[in-house]
Amino acid sequence: MHRRDMLLGLGATGFALAGCTAPSDDAVRVPANTTLIMVRHGEKSGLELTRPGQERAAALAQRLVDVPLDRVYSTSYKRNVLTAQPVADQKGLEVETVADFDVAPQILAGNGGKTILWVGNKGNLSQMWEAMGLPDPAPLEYGDIAFVRADGQGRVSVSLERFGA
Repeated sequence: MHRRDMLLGLGATGFALAGCTAPSDDAVRVPANTTLIMVRHGEKSGLELTRPGQERAAALAQRLVDVPLDRVYSTSYKRNVLTAQPVADQKGLEVETVADFDVAPQILAGNGGKTILWVGNKGNLSQMWEAMGLPDPAPLEYGDIAFVRADGQGRVSVSLERFGA
């Protein structure tokens, strides 16, 4: 498993890494003690997952088997819901669908202190990443998974990993 870790200065007492800029004042903030897990849907053909996409959805559930989750979010696109469903089933949760624009405020509001999964598309993943003021790269490729964690002081760390084949 490949892993890249970054610590971002998003809290009042934080700092920015060299080459990274702190988010603007209007950036969407990850609430303290919150983890947002972000992935792209599995490989697709039209609206359906292909066999590799189905295998990737199962691999996502396996990757998150030991991660406590409070909520699972997705767009209403079938491929996204099908990617999220194995995780939701494993955790005894529902896949909650939200509009695929301006996603970060929708799913972060009211979820402070929780661990949530977002199964998105390239467009909304990029938009969320930018809205939160996170440094590139965003998790845009099949098999990318990002863990965006805010500690008790609101300092945000980002771990980027790969899962599945």
